[in-house]
This record gives sequence, C-alpha cells and structure tokens, in this order.
Amino acid sequence: MVRKRMNEEELLEFLTEVAGRHPRRDEMLFVCIGTDCSTGDAFGPLIGSLLKEQGWLHVIGTMKQPCDANRLAALEEEILPGKIVFAIDACLGKPLSVGSYLAAEGPIRPAQAVGAIWPQVGNYSIAGVVNMIGPKPYMTLQTTSLHTVMQMAATVAELIGKAWNVGDK
Repeated sequence: MVRKRMNEEELLEFLTEVAGRHPRRDEMLFVCIGTDCSTGDAFGPLIGSLLKEQGWLHVIGTMKQPCDANRLAALEEEILPGKIVFAIDACLGKPLSVGSYLAAEGPIRPAQAVGAIWPQVGNYSIAGVVNMIGPKPYMTLQTTSLHTVMQMAATVAELIGKAWNVGDK
C-alpha cells in the first residue's frame, strides 16, 4: 500500500475518487481515531464531530465519545458489516510535511508514532501530519498547536462534505 502526501487540492481529488466508487453515504463508516485529552491527537475526534454535524450516519470517534486506546481495543465489535471503513488519525512527520495529509487506499495503523501496536483499520485512510516527529512523540502530540489541528480537521471535514456533495438536495 502506498501512502501519498497530499495538499488540500490533492486530498479533495482522492476523496472525490473514493466518493465516485462509493457514492452512497449510508455505506460509509468513518472511524476517527484519537482523544480529546491531547491537542495533537484531537485531530480525529474533531473531524468525527464535524462529520456528525454534517449529518453523516456512521461515525465512530467524536469529541464527546473519542475512539481512543480503550475504544480501539473493542473496535471490531463496533464496525458494522458491509460498511466501507474510512479511518482518520493524526500523525507526526518530517518538518516539511506538517500541515499536509497522508492518504491511501488501505488501512492505517493507529498510535505508531508513540510506539503502540494496534490493529490496522480501514479500507481507506487519512493521516493528518499535525507536528514534527521527535524524540518524545507523546509530548509532541500534547504540545501541538490546537489552532493548527482545528484548521486541518475543519479542512478534512469540509473536503469530505464536498466529495460526497453533503448539503446538496
């Protein structure tokens, strides 16, 4: 599986291709990984909350009910059969990658940056590069700019809405 670094325009193209293959919104399940207790790791739950506001039916992981480490362990039980799973998570990367997105047709492995081993999730995935990788990834996520994370999350939610024409009658 090839994970490609993308800017907003490229991410919209990727999402539009996915929407073309899976146009029915009710078949999509967004798994928005992260926690509301860490600014960098709030990327997924922020997107989940915004998708719920857009009216998406199947979203796991919001600011109110995050898909954090505890919930990830039982995630298989929550994934509805027959759904196309789109996993979204924060990640750390190279300095020039901060603010970009890593997208792929294929799963994401949550919590790699902090050394945790969790099962892969998703038919499709997006990782938002919220900060630089460093010697203390957990601390880096804790001290990541909330403004940056909120902007990136709003962008992803908006692009998902555009790709599936959310709001169109």
